[in-house]
Amino acid sequence: MGQFPNFPVMGSQWARSIFSPHFSGCAAVGAAFSDHLGLPQIGLIVDPIPAGLAALSLRYGGYMTEIYRAGIRSIDPGQWEASAALGLKKGVAFRKVIMPQAFKIIIPPTGNSFIAMLKDSSLVSVVGVWDLMYVARSAVRSKFRILEMLITAALIYWALSFLLELGQAPLEERFRRSAAN
Repeated sequence: MGQFPNFPVMGSQWARSIFSPHFSGCAAVGAAFSDHLGLPQIGLIVDPIPAGLAALSLRYGGYMTEIYRAGIRSIDPGQWEASAALGLKKGVAFRKVIMPQAFKIIIPPTGNSFIAMLKDSSLVSVVGVWDLMYVARSAVRSKFRILEMLITAALIYWALSFLLELGQAPLEERFRRSAAN
């Protein structure tokens, strides 16, 4: 059995050893607070929207690196050897042989991560970002209709999650069929 080729990707060791574990293990609300309230302590002023966006992006970027790494590593090393035997360069083999097979494994957890990120977007409302939960809580304060506003927000989150699931299903089917051929 052959080994996976070693791609000299700048920062790949850093991403595996520091970036992924740190940002995946950090609470999204804590990251949003540290971006919005902690960075001004060292002279960097960050508005709420970029702070919330950075917190969610870094957190889910850590998850995505692990999803892609696991998907790529799940492909039989013999696929690399077969590509080399056909005379394909490493980059072409990666794009044309390895990734189409890896997408079959990568798509389901990636879709689940997008749905989780959609739900976690409510956490950035604590730093003043106008998201769905922020608007619902503001309406509760002005109209005193707690149950109606929170149920409406929950239904909107459910509908958006359902739409993402509907979009994910054809992708999974496409890659499942293409991997079977």
